[in-house]
Amino acid sequence: MKLALVHDYLVQGIRGAERVVDVLHEMFPDAPIHTILYDAERMEERLREWDIRPSLLQDIPGALKLYRKLYFLMPVAIDYLDLSEFDMVISSSCGWSKSAPQRDGALHVAYCYSSARFLWFWADQYIRSLRVSPVARAFVRATIPPLRDWDRRTAQRPQHMVAISETTRQRIRDAYLREPDLIYPPVDTDKFVPGDVPEDYFLVVSALNPYKRVDLAIEACNRLGLPLKVVGDGPEFDLLAEIAGPTVEMCGKVPDEEIVGYYQRCRAFTMPQEEDFGLTPLEANATGRPVIAYRSGGATETMVEGVTARFFDEQTVESLVEALESFDASEFNPDECRENALRFSIPRFKQEFGQYVERRWEEHIAGR
Repeated sequence: MKLALVHDYLVQGIRGAERVVDVLHEMFPDAPIHTILYDAERMEERLREWDIRPSLLQDIPGALKLYRKLYFLMPVAIDYLDLSEFDMVISSSCGWSKSAPQRDGALHVAYCYSSARFLWFWADQYIRSLRVSPVARAFVRATIPPLRDWDRRTAQRPQHMVAISETTRQRIRDAYLREPDLIYPPVDTDKFVPGDVPEDYFLVVSALNPYKRVDLAIEACNRLGLPLKVVGDGPEFDLLAEIAGPTVEMCGKVPDEEIVGYYQRCRAFTMPQEEDFGLTPLEANATGRPVIAYRSGGATETMVEGVTARFFDEQTVESLVEALESFDASEFNPDECRENALRFSIPRFKQEFGQYVERRWEEHIAGR
């Protein structure tokens, strides 16, 4: 059996979805990875040894820097992926790669982090967040209905869909009118381990995109004069740096081997956004640190209130301020935090997802 992996793009370094791809590559080391765009400069050096096959968009000058503005070409790139030599396709999809066209007689299993956010549940917020002219906003708005049509139609290509959480499961039902299975993604609990004596700062680790709402954490810590470290980069970095007060440190992109120490030393990890699943709060738990999280999305499935996390109920500065003011790290047991993270370990994922793929392949062969 010849197997291919497909991932949306590899241009932003190792983030949540890319950590899953890393595990999938460990499970299927001989499988090439097809992707819309690949930026070797921004990926870890060891990934450069993988068999990575970018789409035709790779040849467009400036595509690696302008990829967000080339969203209307993503369907073309996906439709023209050549997967004709493969018996099985496993796609790792934040929106695009689940639409990869497997050949007739091949099996396609789509592992879905979300339906495409900017096409479905986050379309209005996405358009409002664009720092472009009104004409350009109008153009983006006009492209969304046909892209939704393409997205829903091509979401029927995979024979099987697997959601990463109940939150994602419902979004797939709403957007694609399909009933997916559920397998939670892996957390590297061997890498993220307890260590240094905690310090007094709160921590955010996130891509700096508008929907991550890192501004809430910054504004809340500004108001209370609390130390906050923000680890990550993205299009909102400069804007967030402008509002950051003297107690807020914008750390930018941190080498992957150093990120564990930031978790280990924090007073608590802070997650002001709604996530489809949310690897970072579990990485914090794996190091024995508690979490302050917005009560929504994947955090409500993975965090245990009063044991591994403190929730705040409204996505506002005031609600987060209240949670920060009353937070007491001594109320949380580091061992219980780590035990929670161990429920989502890499060995658990490899076994569960590996058995799922094997079962679906056997069913596929038997049904021929």
